[in-house]
Amino acid sequence: MPLDRLDLGVPAHRIGLGLAAVGRPGYINLGRDRDLPAERPVEVLRRRSHELLDAAYAAGVRYVDVARSYGLAEEFLAGWLGERRDVVVGSKWGYTYTAGWRVDAPVHETKNHSVATFDRQVGETRALLGDRLDLYQIHSVTPDSTALTDRELHRRLADLAATGVTIGLSTSGPGQADAIRAALRVEVGGAPLFRSVQATWNPLEPSAGPALMAAHDAGCMIIVKEAVANGRLAGRDADVIAAALREPWIDVVLSGAATTAQLASNLRALGVDEPGPLPAAEPPERYWQERAALPWA
Repeated sequence: MPLDRLDLGVPAHRIGLGLAAVGRPGYINLGRDRDLPAERPVEVLRRRSHELLDAAYAAGVRYVDVARSYGLAEEFLAGWLGERRDVVVGSKWGYTYTAGWRVDAPVHETKNHSVATFDRQVGETRALLGDRLDLYQIHSVTPDSTALTDRELHRRLADLAATGVTIGLSTSGPGQADAIRAALRVEVGGAPLFRSVQATWNPLEPSAGPALMAAHDAGCMIIVKEAVANGRLAGRDADVIAAALREPWIDVVLSGAATTAQLASNLRALGVDEPGPLPAAEPPERYWQERAALPWA
């Protein structure tokens, strides 16, 4: 299915489901001791992923976000998709999962934006998702990423785009806006390469907003991740997601729910006409320092 900003005729299409929190046993969201059992073998998280996917689909959600580094998230999704051809699938490459299905691993993922990593990971993604891959994003691009300047990588990505896959990037860190603006300048054969941007945007960290508006105006699909700040705003989730949905330049807001109750709470944002008072923004450097200090649990 072409991405093309989805068919937003059904309101629930504006909320997507991300499997970062349930594709692997360890993640940095707060409250995982409450959200998941202490023992998290593969089959337990496979069942949890499928429960969330079933509930999201029944509610009208049609966009699902995974990544090579989200443990077995791509595999879990591939096993669920079946004949649900109306589901739009986005994945990401550039990080490799290294935790060996351990919560206490010293390193959970490693970052590499080289051509060699792309060649390997796109093959791994295709082996699992086949022709169901709609959007392929470079994972967590920062202003210093070689992905913004590597012309051979750009040609490889353009070749993938020629097969019908939308090429995008996700961003992280206090320099998100700079990374987005640099990405908008990347062209192959005189045409823009990146057609979607996935970025962190929430009341505590809205600094990428102007760059995301520029990307939207340039024709990119805008996907917001971490709308509840990795659980820091969990008690305000309906309001903060509703606030994001009110922005005309945001196409999809991801739910990172780990339970069906959390998903239902996130979806209540669709019925919020006027979000309540929201917390004040933090300096981006402080926000990202606090995020970096969150424990894997």
